Amino acid sequence: MPVMKGLLAPQNTFLDTIATRFDGTHSNFILANAQVSKGFPIVYCSDGFCELTGFSRAEVMQKSCACKFLYGPETSESIILSIDDALEERKEFKDEIMFYKKTAVLFWCLLDIVPIKNEKGDVVLFLASFKDITDTKAKAIQEDKREERRRGRVKTGSPFSSTRMRSSTVLYHISGHLHSREKSKIKLNKNVFGDLPALPEYKVADAKKSKFILLHYSTFKAGWDWLILLATFYVAVTVPYNVCFIGDDDDLTRSTTVSDIAVEILFIIDIVFNFRTTYVSKSGQVIFDARQICIHYLTTWFIIDLVAALPFDLLYAFKVSVVSVVHLLKTVRLLRLLRLLQKMDRYSQHSTVVLTLLMSMFALLAHWMACIWYIIGKMEMEANAYNWDIGWLHELGKRLESPYFAIGGVNGTGNGPSIRSVYIASLYFTLSSLTSVGFGNVSANTDAEKIFSVCVMLIGALMHALVFGNVTAIIQRMYSRWSQYHTRTKDLKDFIRVHHLPQSLKQRMLEYFQTTWSVNNGIDCNELLKDFPDELRSDITMHLNKEILELSLFASASRGCLRSLSLHIKTSFCAPGEYLLRQGDALQAIFFVCSGSMEVLKDGMVLAILGKGDLIGANLSLDDRVIKTNADVKALTYCDLQCINLKGLYEVLDLYPEYSHHFVQDIQQDLTYNLREGHETHVSASKCRTLYSLEISRVELIFN
Repeated sequence: MPVMKGLLAPQNTFLDTIATRFDGTHSNFILANAQVSKGFPIVYCSDGFCELTGFSRAEVMQKSCACKFLYGPETSESIILSIDDALEERKEFKDEIMFYKKTAVLFWCLLDIVPIKNEKGDVVLFLASFKDITDTKAKAIQEDKREERRRGRVKTGSPFSSTRMRSSTVLYHISGHLHSREKSKIKLNKNVFGDLPALPEYKVADAKKSKFILLHYSTFKAGWDWLILLATFYVAVTVPYNVCFIGDDDDLTRSTTVSDIAVEILFIIDIVFNFRTTYVSKSGQVIFDARQICIHYLTTWFIIDLVAALPFDLLYAFKVSVVSVVHLLKTVRLLRLLRLLQKMDRYSQHSTVVLTLLMSMFALLAHWMACIWYIIGKMEMEANAYNWDIGWLHELGKRLESPYFAIGGVNGTGNGPSIRSVYIASLYFTLSSLTSVGFGNVSANTDAEKIFSVCVMLIGALMHALVFGNVTAIIQRMYSRWSQYHTRTKDLKDFIRVHHLPQSLKQRMLEYFQTTWSVNNGIDCNELLKDFPDELRSDITMHLNKEILELSLFASASRGCLRSLSLHIKTSFCAPGEYLLRQGDALQAIFFVCSGSMEVLKDGMVLAILGKGDLIGANLSLDDRVIKTNADVKALTYCDLQCINLKGLYEVLDLYPEYSHHFVQDIQQDLTYNLREGHETHVSASKCRTLYSLEISRVELIFN
């Protein structure tokens, strides 16, 4: 049975790991390229860093890792030299420093720079963390000022008193005050990574799978699921049969004990397997972590599986006499049928399986109805002593020449038909009633039997409407979609075989096709929307692409311009290791990263790391419309992208000239990385800090 495998390609999750670890107060960080000795350019900055400093991501990218744009008059020259030395020597640095925000507001910062190595042990990145400690510093300065005022008051006293107070002050500093201050300082200077595991390496991480973890799509697990499905149907058949037909007959009960215990063992083993079986998360990732697997299973199907696996048959080993009670307890195993709902999408991927399951459910319903039909006849016989001879069981006994003369008996010669004959007659009646109106050879005679017959006929009509009336439509609908999928897959495999493509290309082609199919289910949006009016089609595409259209780049565009742009936006997908662009390629579109992370490479060096919300492309010119890229863009993880075709973009800008000039100017500021060939980013000393001409007194207000 086919099953969704999930996203399995190795991914470079360095950016996601760092973003996860920098939670709360430690969310202010940047990443810089340690392989470019000239300035160590910043390749990534977090949203928290932008909020702390006031600079946008576009303004920070490619600036020096030393963050010279945060320097100001009060920044210590000695610490600046220490930062430069640490970067040159590629070693860790940690100290308190005074920085300035974009608005020239001074703040104290705990700066922590840590080198990041790759799998070869080479330092490839710098990770710099920024923690605002202005409030803590302000409190310390206030304490110093109060201490100075206290000393001033001491000077007005007598010489002896002054000497004594001065000694007390010194003792106070030695014994307590300085100790608490030093303790506070030590706490501030503590490495922000101290309580976290070792920093991850910048490399492609293979999926960590224990040998005791089962793959949910493995052949063994597929075979095991089929075995559990058969065991579930066995329970659904035998439990109602034993409750209704076997009853207190100890000999017949013990004949099925072995098989019942075997099923219980299977269910218990299945619970153990489920605690060690991978699953696909909502994001499409395959979860291999044992702890996450356990939590997921405990919060989903564990309770139902546990109740269905309770070993009721072990009660026979303790000579329990109330056999009927044991049978009733075993009806809770029918909860196991709910597990079929979870796996219906797996079983329903082929029309033959769908038809088999529908017919099996119909036969199972007829079996349950047959058990109830027998119980009705039996209970009426037991309730009406010796004067009862009109029930369907009496009629059946007379026709089979095995009448009931010992009222209340269940089986035996002269004591009614055999259990086998009674069950066959019951099943015959319910099936004939469900599929038609019956033939009358087994008929309802009493009020209870007639009421039940009416219910069976109504259920039969409903089953016809839900099952038989829709079997053809269900199969045609499912088969048409999957027929298209299998046809496309077969064509793709034939193409690969005819052209002798290597295994790596084959894997990439198949994975891309399967992933895009799972996203859009084989639906071509352009083909689907082409018959809609332009107004409605534009509104639909604006809704589908609202994430990119909400960028500040399009804030000044009119609604008509946005609607025209939305028609030229397409979605794209990149697997880990795939190159979105190569150096020297003609740029065909502007790309917006919806999810995942990518890296910009040039000569094997990382120039930028792109994450969710980043815009990548080039500054545009209305005259020069051929743009060559200056670097490679490679996916680190599975990436969803939205791209604006440049040809369509130029057409829209020609239609809206009042917006085109704003767009050409604004895109230079909004691009996370500019791919235009010959474009270089220089770190200008004039841009490293802004508005430093403000009065020093305004800065000092922070501490007063």
